[in-house]
Amino acid sequence: MASAVCAVGGSFSVVAVPTQLFMVTGSSAAVGACAAVSFVALIVAALWTGAVADVRDRRTVLLVAHCGLALTYTALWAQAALGGRSVPVLLVLVACQGLTVGAIMTSMGATVPRLVPVELLPAANSLNHLVRYAGSILGPVLAGVLIPLVGLSTLYLLDAVALLAIVWAVVTMPPLPPSPHPTDAPNPPAARNRQARSTIGQMLAGFRYLAASRLLVAVLAVDLAAMVFGMPVALFPELAQHTYGGSAGGGLELGLLYAAYPVGVFAAGLLSATFTRARRHGAFMAAAAAGWGGTVVVLGLATRLWVALAALVLGGAVNFVLSTFRNAISQAHTDDAMRGRVQGSLIVVLHGGPQIANLLHGAAAPFFGPRVVISVGGLLTVATVAAIAWAAPELRHYARAR
Repeated sequence: MASAVCAVGGSFSVVAVPTQLFMVTGSSAAVGACAAVSFVALIVAALWTGAVADVRDRRTVLLVAHCGLALTYTALWAQAALGGRSVPVLLVLVACQGLTVGAIMTSMGATVPRLVPVELLPAANSLNHLVRYAGSILGPVLAGVLIPLVGLSTLYLLDAVALLAIVWAVVTMPPLPPSPHPTDAPNPPAARNRQARSTIGQMLAGFRYLAASRLLVAVLAVDLAAMVFGMPVALFPELAQHTYGGSAGGGLELGLLYAAYPVGVFAAGLLSATFTRARRHGAFMAAAAAGWGGTVVVLGLATRLWVALAALVLGGAVNFVLSTFRNAISQAHTDDAMRGRVQGSLIVVLHGGPQIANLLHGAAAPFFGPRVVISVGGLLTVATVAAIAWAAPELRHYARAR
């Protein structure tokens, strides 16, 4: 219940921050710079928190991170209530938001496997995705309705109040002290002792752990192929205007393109019981990634808006399956003493994938057109996933323990 409250009521700043920044500067470039600041802060926090979560009580880490985010929302409310004309102040608070969100995502990913039996990890991850995407649909819609009624400052305050539900939930959790280092970890004890002398070494330990496991490398490669080649969000404005007749600068067509994907994710979440009890997690993940590539091809070929929307809804559904089993495999296959650092490394890579996709799709579209770029990206996704699945039998045959 606390997650549901926060997913909706705690997502208003997603709309409020760029809206306020654009109102102050009148520049979309400033909004883009704001997103870059948040992303860099998230990366730093994910890596650092991953190292901390493996040597500290994870409940404490979660509590500090959520309280930090609540204080950030309170500060955003205060600056907006006082006029909110300072861009540097707003960017500093956005950086604080990125730091706390990165810390929350990392510590939460490391905490769930301590609270949920391994056979229930797919169901737990499905529920988490369902709640999060429900918030991504309802939260911005409510924010758009509330801005002219109550103002931007009130939205920030509502975010802070909603986050108190999560803080209360974390307080009621049992203590989660760090696990002892496993004897079969990829790095021997001597190497771990040397890394302990270096904060940077600890922050990068997750990448070394990932690289030492062929299964986790394959999981990461499949997800990156799906995100880098098959995430054409950067081309939605051009597609909406030039292919589907939308108005310049936005309109219904653009809004529908952005909304279709989360609708598919949410629908799959409602039906998640049909696949979360499956044992062949690796095969399901690879098949879902290839299916996502197929829906992207259909999107690129679609000349009618309803066909494009149907492809995105279906794509959101199969991507829900992909992310559910990606999380379940990575959490179950990682020693608990390393889960924080591995989750931090995964967050960096998985959040970086869509950023690379935006760069590649945006750079190629002027030369080949958005529809060709999208279709080729979908085909590359299918081909790359098939090649990874063929080269990594560990992924094809991976199944959860009975």
